[in-house]
Amino acid sequence: MKEEFQKYIDYHRHKGGTGKLYDFELIEYKTGFLKLKAFFNSNTLNPVGTVQGGQINSMLDDVTSLLLIYESKGTIYPNSTNLHSIHHRPLYEGEVVATAEIIKKGKTIATMKGEVFSMDGKLAATLIHTAVIMKGE
Repeated sequence: MKEEFQKYIDYHRHKGGTGKLYDFELIEYKTGFLKLKAFFNSNTLNPVGTVQGGQINSMLDDVTSLLLIYESKGTIYPNSTNLHSIHHRPLYEGEVVATAEIIKKGKTIATMKGEVFSMDGKLAATLIHTAVIMKGE
């Protein structure tokens, strides 16, 4: 299963701009849920040395999208219509854990929740992601 999921991470890394940034690694997958280890490098930091909020949103956009894409075996792609984020605490350069959960998936719209945690398990940000479901490549 890990090797199969790695194909989607590799595709995202080679075809997507942000896929090159976060160095995703699968921790856990079960239907409707995904947990990845990820990394924020120095290019994602703001002038005070914490991860820029838009980078956190981008990572959670990617993680929630990867879950939807993987569950469809690459036949669909989410086109975001709304990303609503809540930032609970700062993050710093280094490893984090990001999760994604499908809240509701219909024929044309999907809503997912993403969360990112510091390596000591503290919730740093929550994202609600709504997307139009489009046909994949």
